[in-house]
Amino acid sequence: MNSSALRFVRQVGVRRRHCVTTFSAHSNTTFANQFNRRAIGAAYSSLSRESSEGKSVIITGSSQGIGKAIALRLAADGYNVCVNDLSKKQAQCDEVAKEIRSMGRKACTAVADVTKQDEVKRMIETSVRELGPLNTMIANAGIVEVREVLEVSEQDFRRMLDINVLGVHNCLSEAAKQLINQGDCDPTAQWAVRGLVEVYAMSLAKHNITANTYAPGIIGTEMWETIDAGFSKISDMERGTVMATVARSMSALGRPGTAEDVAKMVSFLASSDSDYITGQSQLVDGGIVYT
Repeated sequence: MNSSALRFVRQVGVRRRHCVTTFSAHSNTTFANQFNRRAIGAAYSSLSRESSEGKSVIITGSSQGIGKAIALRLAADGYNVCVNDLSKKQAQCDEVAKEIRSMGRKACTAVADVTKQDEVKRMIETSVRELGPLNTMIANAGIVEVREVLEVSEQDFRRMLDINVLGVHNCLSEAAKQLINQGDCDPTAQWAVRGLVEVYAMSLAKHNITANTYAPGIIGTEMWETIDAGFSKISDMERGTVMATVARSMSALGRPGTAEDVAKMVSFLASSDSDYITGQSQLVDGGIVYT
């Protein structure tokens, strides 16, 4: 499953202060030591990740699984979080928001169906109203169907396309409009979505917006219960063993990943550490596909 994330980051401008320091001969050593400490500190500072303190993020499909792990990780990074899912999962969203608030961050719930552009727009409006200007959109919501290809109905196929493709487009386009309207896309905003990523990367570069994809492999979440049930019907694998069996046979690390493994990658994409990366697909699969 491919997922997506949008991030806006305001670049920190650093100005060097010019000054003249007068010191006597006997203070040379002390000054040199102070200068060295300052130089070392400045070097480390230039390599440090820019703080995400007080920035806001919307994460779709974040009532459970990978989305929830991303929400908690970004809250730990300093983000205030808008938790999203379908209305039938509002209680779960509220629990995630409650957990984030217990970490000392702001949080709100905005239920929306990502396949409906007007609902996505209202979701963003809710987030901006509750948490302030948008910094990050993570289009994480997605579904999976596991069955023989000739058994996939037109309705099944359209539903997958609506959620996994159209839903991502709705989130990215509405979030981009919000960022541009805020007038603060300087110098970098970041996206992650496979399939649309190159188009968005090229089209939004003029707004200082970059685009990247994060692509999870075999991750131990509720979704794999659905995959397990489906595979057990179309193969000779016993139900309840599919995830571990496939992970052992396909991945170099020989085990399933965790939602937190994916959240760490998204934390990177949602930070200043990824400022100069665009149009790339970041795999989190334990060594299934090599690029």
